[in-house]
Amino acid sequence: MSTDKNRATAAAILPLVGGPDNILSIAHCMTRLRITLRDRSLVQDEALKAVPAVMGVVEDDTYQIVLGPGTVARVTPEFEALVAEGRSAAPAAHSVTADELAAQGAAIKDAQKAKNSTPFKLFLRRIANIFVPLIPALIGCGIIAGLNGFITNMGWLPAVVPALAAMASGFMSLIAVFVGYNTAKEFGGTAILGGAVAAIIVFPGVAKIDAFGQQLSPGQGGVLGALAAALLAVQVEKWCRKWVPEALDVLVTPTLTVLVSGLVTLFGLMFIAGEVSTAIGTFATWLLATGGAFAGLVLGGLFLPLVMLGLHQALIPIHTTLIEQTGYTVLLPILAMAGAGQVGAAIAVYYKLPRNRSIRSTIKSALPAGFLGVGEPLIYGVSLPLGRPFITACIGGAAGGAFIGLFNQLGTAFGSTAIGPSGWALFPLLDGKSGMGMTIAIYAGGLAVGYLVGFAATYFFGFTKQMLTDFNTDPDAEPAPPAQPEPAKQPALA
Repeated sequence: MSTDKNRATAAAILPLVGGPDNILSIAHCMTRLRITLRDRSLVQDEALKAVPAVMGVVEDDTYQIVLGPGTVARVTPEFEALVAEGRSAAPAAHSVTADELAAQGAAIKDAQKAKNSTPFKLFLRRIANIFVPLIPALIGCGIIAGLNGFITNMGWLPAVVPALAAMASGFMSLIAVFVGYNTAKEFGGTAILGGAVAAIIVFPGVAKIDAFGQQLSPGQGGVLGALAAALLAVQVEKWCRKWVPEALDVLVTPTLTVLVSGLVTLFGLMFIAGEVSTAIGTFATWLLATGGAFAGLVLGGLFLPLVMLGLHQALIPIHTTLIEQTGYTVLLPILAMAGAGQVGAAIAVYYKLPRNRSIRSTIKSALPAGFLGVGEPLIYGVSLPLGRPFITACIGGAAGGAFIGLFNQLGTAFGSTAIGPSGWALFPLLDGKSGMGMTIAIYAGGLAVGYLVGFAATYFFGFTKQMLTDFNTDPDAEPAPPAQPEPAKQPALA
């Protein structure tokens, strides 16, 4: 039944984006189906938004349909299958070769990127493409780590604890290899060579190597070192492909790529990246320990605009570095408060616009996802189009962030063992040094503050009188008939 539902969703979406011939590429992230279109004008936006499973749409370098976590991973394969079936059923409709179609798709995608993105945003998007595929493993391993910690504290199943520890830690011990692999793949190199160079960082034998007068340690530099090493490997490989004779390419290119990049990694990048990683961890700890409330206020208040601009992707390597160092990222619970402010603002909008059935319907369908940390439907469907409620939602996020930051400043530091989820979905991933009960209570308190302040700020300051007049109507309602003049009163008879 679930498969039928996912296929039905894909079948409903496909004709509304122009059919199989209008699709040039298909991908998905944690919450969105991302497609590259041949002809943007063929998309029926409003009808697409009305599909029950669709939470909203976002247009960037690709056309992005928000389906939510879990759902998007199930709908995407069905969508891909329908596109393939549609193309094979009508081969005569294709007047271009596969190579020409690929070239055309690349040209359109490049044009869209040039139109919608700056070089900095494109670079951040590439960084996100490296780390986003790792999030499911981070979540799964993070939850297992939390479960193992609970079992250990309760003294249950002592024979199972080492097995769960191996499951939780195995991926994190090799995450540098996956980062190197994805980096090379994203930047146009041979993925396995990027992974091979990054594997040097986690190899236990590096402890015997002296660099800059210090012995290296396995894992030094972490994901940042792996990212830098793989980027270097891509450049070395591209140079070799250009200058090495074809007859020798299969032997010389991979050898030089690993040798040159490996030496630079061992005697330079690991040390530098290690210092940078340590500085990031030290700064995050210092920031929340000394100015926690103010830092939380700023981080929680600015996160929604960062998400809107796509700049939040720059935080992914920082989160991952903090998880490598301490087992959790202290920043994510604070940033999650932005979603709480958004939820509170949306509830206030619902009550302030009792006659706008369109906005209220969007809120009712998007609120469950909002409580679970998926904020795009509420951002793009409610608060951002209205303007002022987006600002008041940020105020709610700032208040929740200040609440969490204050407890960090008072010595109750905690964080998330994985990145990706927020809202209520973050509870299973919380970890800290003050006990799980205290950690959960503080995070729940932050959510409550975000909800309440977001609601109050929006309810009292989120609308002008003119906005209430303009938006407090049903846009789909038929206009009321013109008022009929009252009949003239007859004079009373004597």
